[in-house]
Amino acid sequence: MQALEQARYLALREGATVLEADGTGDKVLRLIDGSMLKLFRRKRLLSSAAWYPYAQRFADNCRHLQERQIPCPVVKAVYRIGAIERDAVHYAPLPGQTLRQVLEEPADHDQLRAQLGRFIAILHERGVYFRSAHMGNVVLTPEGELGLIDIADLRIFRRPLRKSQRLRNFKHMLRYPQDRQWLLDAGDSSFVDGYLAAQQLCSREELAKVLA
Repeated sequence: MQALEQARYLALREGATVLEADGTGDKVLRLIDGSMLKLFRRKRLLSSAAWYPYAQRFADNCRHLQERQIPCPVVKAVYRIGAIERDAVHYAPLPGQTLRQVLEEPADHDQLRAQLGRFIAILHERGVYFRSAHMGNVVLTPEGELGLIDIADLRIFRRPLRKSQRLRNFKHMLRYPQDRQWLLDAGDSSFVDGYLAAQQLCSREELAKVLA
């Protein structure tokens, strides 16, 4: 993590577009070259972020995903900006549209649901546990691949996920009504079929209980 002086920070963000902000300040900036600057503040004095900042977690998670051949952002630098009491990660965004954006376009999405099921199975097989998994954090790239964004709270394990972790991850994906409606679309089984075809640990009956 590099120290970024205020003058350099102001020069870096000059002309940037604010994509996300809250009452404490900016959260995500699109810089003039198209790269992104994501800012993190330490919410509590006694927090794991004190010794492992979220900006560094984001960068480390990107590296772990790249090692596992999962499309994700490419990190340029990680900063500590003392003048504004923020940590920041500077990265090139993953090109494409989030699935939420894709779903706004009328189309037959059975094939995409099956692809997402296979993608989630690949993540689980490669030890990736993404608690924030939802349609806004999965991107369909121009090459037709699926990838992940906004990954600061992602966890990486050396072994494939246990069955209990997989089923819990499915529950996370169903917590947004619009996501649940699309994934299960009037009883369509494409998502479940895609997942089952790419792994052998979870059964259809076990997934059905979670998805009910």
